Amino acid sequence: MTAAPGTALDGGNTQRRSFARSNQLQTRLHDLVPGGAHTYARGPDQYPEGMAPVLVRGAGAQVWDVDGNRFIEYGMGLRSVTLGHGYRPVVDAVCAAVADGTNFSRPTTMVVHAAEEFLELVPAADMVKFAKNGSDVTTAAVRLARAVTGRDMVAVCDQPFYSTDDWFIGTTPMARGVPADTIRATARFAYNDLDSLATLFSAYPDRIACVLLEAATATHEPAPGFLHGVRSLCDRHGALLIFDEMITGFRWSLGGAQHYYGVHPDLSCWGKAMANGFPLSALAGRRELMELGGLRTDAARVFLLSTTHGAETAALAAFRAVRRAYLVEDPITRMEQTGRHLASAINAISTELGLAAHMRVIGRPSCLVFETKDAKQQHSQGFRTLFLQEMLQRGVLGQSFVVSAAHTRTDIDETIDATREALLVYRRAIDAGDASRFLSGRPVAPAIRTYAAPRRVASPSAAPPTRKPARHSKPTRYDPDAPPL
Repeated sequence: MTAAPGTALDGGNTQRRSFARSNQLQTRLHDLVPGGAHTYARGPDQYPEGMAPVLVRGAGAQVWDVDGNRFIEYGMGLRSVTLGHGYRPVVDAVCAAVADGTNFSRPTTMVVHAAEEFLELVPAADMVKFAKNGSDVTTAAVRLARAVTGRDMVAVCDQPFYSTDDWFIGTTPMARGVPADTIRATARFAYNDLDSLATLFSAYPDRIACVLLEAATATHEPAPGFLHGVRSLCDRHGALLIFDEMITGFRWSLGGAQHYYGVHPDLSCWGKAMANGFPLSALAGRRELMELGGLRTDAARVFLLSTTHGAETAALAAFRAVRRAYLVEDPITRMEQTGRHLASAINAISTELGLAAHMRVIGRPSCLVFETKDAKQQHSQGFRTLFLQEMLQRGVLGQSFVVSAAHTRTDIDETIDATREALLVYRRAIDAGDASRFLSGRPVAPAIRTYAAPRRVASPSAAPPTRKPARHSKPTRYDPDAPPL
């Protein structure tokens, strides 16, 4: 038995939460935006079919979609929002900055203050260059490492994602369009396995320019001595050590993993939560390295970063307000406490229902994820989809249980209640040995995969014509308060 799109089965009692307007807008998005979203992780194939809400606004840890549904959100902008949507001190700081203009032909005093305040937080950095997304700064770090060492190869840890650029995307299932030589210049090593990294240095003597890794992830802490061992191997073989602090920064510690674990990289790359959702990233590093992209060097210069919008005032003002909030309010401790309570409560319910081997919440309390396994205790996209579906029907939106400091006790209690109901359905599916009869559509699929299948979207019977407004016509705009389409 298969549920109609946008519904969920609960032992014969069908709950309904309409996604009609979201589905209509998602169809339009597929006509306008490849994949229907600007980030693969935000794509509709990452959600139950017919249940990918198109959002209108957010406040704190809650969001509302075009159908009027309210959700408690987890993940919070792909982990970029730690203080909550519409956090007033950030909003006020941004509004004040925007009122004086956002982009100029020369640096502003905002750049000076933001750079000074950022570098006070990062123990291993003397200089910083701001940009707009993480891919920009990781690629700049790789380029700089290659320039400094005169080597071509990059050693990256076997972690999910570092950049949209060729040097990394060539190692993923979506490598189409990346030259083979570029792919061969990146090699992988295993996290918490020093021998695997040492093997790379032996296999490619004097060729590895840098070692790039996340010092920790949601589900993996560094083993004793691992990070210091990586540092030693880089020093011994003349490679630069680069930390990806996109997630660990502002979630593990205000000074990132390098501060938390006491291991200093040569370069570090930042983004996500540093501006509470505003677009800002940063490349930070030792002065003698960073100056190669500047004007105080006699060496051939490195084209480090040059962005029109990298230092616009709105995002820098947001960062400065975030920093002040972290120094005064201690949001990391709040996230740790909230996450610990949430994980404990959900895992207790899972155990009570006999599902401990099938569904559990794992990870650092400030960066929780959930495992979804089938009746044979194998990781299952079908059961992941079922859990997402049942949580959406109960007002919880999230591909994880990554909390923010804005999640209230009421938010957590509602989530725990919703999870109990969702796991009752999960229990029935486990007993049936199959999630498919409980699903409203096809299961979710990995965001980075070679083909659109198994979540390929059907093409329209005829390609929609390219529509451009007449010279003097007014463009049609979507009105969120208009009646249903």
